[in-house]
Amino acid sequence: MAVKIRLRRVGAKKAPFYRVVVADSRFPRDGRFIEEIGTYDPNQEPSVVSIDGEKAKAWIANGAQPTDTVRVLLKKSNIL
Repeated sequence: MAVKIRLRRVGAKKAPFYRVVVADSRFPRDGRFIEEIGTYDPNQEPSVVSIDGEKAKAWIANGAQPTDTVRVLLKKSNIL
């Protein structure tokens, strides 16, 4: 099972809001996920990123691969 840490879009049309989730890479973007570990709101100025660092580090230690966008958000939050 290839586990990814990625964004799940939940916002309205033209007003995106994302949840940072851990999911199997074979599942659809907005489909089933294993655990929600944070949120990302690009509509605020500046963007609001809220990620549980302990859970993210634990999943990465267990082999989960963050996507490129999530990797940038983790670095912004000083988790990576």
